[in-house]
Order: sequence, then C-alpha cells, then structure tokens
Amino acid sequence: MIIANKENRCIAILGTLPPIRALSSYCFELTKALAAHFRIEFISFKSIYPAFLYPGGDLKDDNTYPPMNLETVHIRRHLAWYNPFSWFYEALFTKACLLHAQWWSLPLFPIYFTISLIYRLKGKPVIFTVHNVLPHDKSPIYTNLSRLLFQSGNHFIVHTEIGRQQMIEHYKISPDKLSVIPHGDLGFHVNHRADRQKIRKEMGLGDQEKIILLFGAIRPYKGIDVAIRALPEIIAKIPNARLIIAGKLWEEWEPYEQLIKQLKLEDHVILHLDYIPSNQVYRFFEVADLTIFPYRHFDSQSGVGATAVSFMKPMIVSNVGGLPELVKDEKFIVEPDNAEDLAEKIALCLNDSIMLEEMARQTKVISQQLSWFDIAEKTRIVYKKVLGTE
Repeated sequence: MIIANKENRCIAILGTLPPIRALSSYCFELTKALAAHFRIEFISFKSIYPAFLYPGGDLKDDNTYPPMNLETVHIRRHLAWYNPFSWFYEALFTKACLLHAQWWSLPLFPIYFTISLIYRLKGKPVIFTVHNVLPHDKSPIYTNLSRLLFQSGNHFIVHTEIGRQQMIEHYKISPDKLSVIPHGDLGFHVNHRADRQKIRKEMGLGDQEKIILLFGAIRPYKGIDVAIRALPEIIAKIPNARLIIAGKLWEEWEPYEQLIKQLKLEDHVILHLDYIPSNQVYRFFEVADLTIFPYRHFDSQSGVGATAVSFMKPMIVSNVGGLPELVKDEKFIVEPDNAEDLAEKIALCLNDSIMLEEMARQTKVISQQLSWFDIAEKTRIVYKKVLGTE
C-alpha cells in the first residue's frame, strides 16, 4: 500500500537486505520506516565479498526473514564484489535525489567509494550512517580508508554521542555535519505466539532453571571468557543458573572450551555455536531470564542489544560504547573485563523476580525511545537539510 503523505522524492539506500545477512536486520527496519515518507531504491548485493574475507567462515544466505512487499521500495540486488561494472552501473543509473550509505565493513570500501564518489560527481548529496566509527579489531586500515571515504559525505549519522565525538576527533568531521540517531529495536524477530515453556522443554531446559543469555557472533571483544569466569560465583549463589552462549564462531573456540573444563562448568554452559537464522532468534530470547553484554571494548551500538530491547529482556551491559544507553539503572552497568563485578550484578537480580520485572519494565521504556517512527522522522529531517528543503 502506498502511504498517502509520502513525499514525492526518491532516495537510494546502499546496504544489505535479506537474504544477505550482514547489516540486513537494521536495513530491513530502516527501509520499512522510511517507506512511509519516500520512494526508495535500495542498492543491495547478490555477492557481498569472497568467503575467505569473512571471519565467520561462510556467507550462506538467510532466507527466513519476513518478506518486504512495499510498493514504495524497489530492491536492486545487483552489486557483486567481483564485478566493478555493477558498482558503476548502480551509481550511474539509480534514479534518486540522494544516496544514504550504510557503512560498517572494510572489504566493501572499493564499492562504497566508487558509488559515493560518482553520486557526488553527479551533484547529488551523500549521507553516511556510520555503524562502526572505529573498527572492533582496532584496524588502522579501516580508519584510514574510512577517512578517505568520508570525503564524499555531505552529512553523517551515528548511533551514539560517543560515536559523534569519535567522528569529530578521529575524522575531523564538522559538528554541523553530524546527527545522532539511535539504532532502533529489531521487533520483527519477536514471535508473539511463542510458548516459553514449550521452547524450554524442546531445548532441554527445566522450568526452574535461571537462564543467562549471551547471544551474537563469538568475537574476541565480546568478553565470552569474562562471562565464563563469572559463572562459578553465580552458581555458588544460584545453583540452577545456566549460561547459554549462542552465535557464529569468528574465532577459535578451544580456549573457551578449556576454560569451561578447568572451572568444571560443563553442566552449566549450553552451547549453540552456529549462525542463528532470523526466524529462530526468538527461541533464545524467549527462554532467557537475563541477557548479558560483557564486552571488553565497543565503540558503537549493538544490534544484539536492540534485539534484547525488542523482547523487553532485563540486561546487564559493560560500560563501553553505546551499551549503557540500553539500561536505565546504573547498577546494571559493569566495568569491562571484570568477572567479579559481572557475577555480583547477575547474582543480585537473577533470583529476584521483582527486580527482573522492574528491569524488563525499564527495557520497555528504552524500546519506546528506539521507535522506528521517530528514527524515520529524524532521518527525514537530515534528508531535508542536505537537500536544502527544510
């Protein structure tokens, strides 16, 4: 259905949509929200980059996302990493008044640089949403190439105030070219018909077990070992506590396996070390009593955090990046790489149903602040500014 108040403008969004995985969850929700205001040409990929560059080990598509059947959205899945002609073609022949590029991944630099530069040469503005202002792995190559890429930008969107300061300090972007627009929740994952007790039974979990969830790609900065080292102290106070670690391996698991055995935690750690398809994500959040984000370092906002917010789950987060913005009460913010602090905070709330309910209510407030309606309105204001129509 075409929205009656849609502006008579066409915008191009450069990013990924399903079945490509990458940044598709965010782009999926953003595109749906903006489709109420604009006609959208979404420039996506048929082949995003060679598998050997992907630390997760494979690039299989995820065909379990909900469909996007919007008359105002035209999806162009033509980009291929091995075909520069596809980059030039999309840049030259996509009809749009501006380009809104979603930037997050170093291997995509040649494609993004080509398309954004051609848009500027065509006299059309370019907006970047910078999802990772600084790379998770602290790569100077990412920073240097991002600096070159940003020369094509008219305006930049980041998700947190920390990201805004980093753009100013590291890339010398003028403050008047920066807007802070939060990462919205990822509510399409929620299955309102889900039966928590039935899913627990299917996953071999008892009704009385207290489930701590650590969800998302297994990467060094995520603090997986911090969560494991915190578990003995938690079990000493809450013997029926269990830690679920669910996500695709981006590093060797062996050191974590040795740590689990060393601490005799085999009966308290449940592993799902693979990519979780979109339509299965809800199962893990439904069974969880508490979600944790013990990240060592982080400079952005978390897609997994946005998912936890969608399920209105209680959260404990590290004091890094935009994670503290996902909780209302400071006592559920822990210092990074501090297993004792994490264990104390988890034990404080995990056996207290009233406290968990209050944490869930606070998360619901956060969810309302991450409304995609509001995000679309803020993004529309940015578009009007760069187009000179405000």
